[in-house]
Amino acid sequence: MDDMSEWWQTLNPLDVANLVLGLTCVWLLVRRNIWGFPLGIIASLNQGLLFFRETFYADAALQGFFIVLLIWGWYHWLHPKAGAKELPITRLTGRNWVILLIAVGVATAACALIAMHWTDSKMPWRDAFIAAGGVAGQWLQSSKRLDNWPVWVVVNSVAGVSYWLAGMQFTGCLYLVYLGMAVIGWRQWRRALAMQDEAKTQLG
Repeated sequence: MDDMSEWWQTLNPLDVANLVLGLTCVWLLVRRNIWGFPLGIIASLNQGLLFFRETFYADAALQGFFIVLLIWGWYHWLHPKAGAKELPITRLTGRNWVILLIAVGVATAACALIAMHWTDSKMPWRDAFIAAGGVAGQWLQSSKRLDNWPVWVVVNSVAGVSYWLAGMQFTGCLYLVYLGMAVIGWRQWRRALAMQDEAKTQLG
């Protein structure tokens, strides 16, 4: 849609709910607030309905994985090990990064091939990459790994541009906003990790 006024006129309640829930959820997780998880579950349900309506089946299925990971992350953040008051921020090792990238690549290829043969997905490879990268990013976030943010930067960049070009301008704009929030989250969590390491050094 070239006419922005027409774009705004076509918004429906699911689009508006998607905007409010999505932005609030990410903002809470940027601030490492536990309430981002239950809100994220509701946001994923809403997002899944939107994607299914647009025949982006891999993205719709992805929301189911998100819900499972959000439930796990909610529990994981509330129950840190060793009697810690708060789950610490950690990083992936170089070896784990290699494993993660290989896993995302294999999952992308598998999902794309399945979508090409069994669905009428409009962009199977794009859908598959966002699905695989999104699961990786959510797993890292639920594990409270700093590395979740660079993964989300890449995934949100691809998603934002792709949805815009596919005619879903509202969703495309939302993902580009997520991109900006991922950059902010990356900076804030990195700062928090530095303070966490400094506190450990002082105690040690």
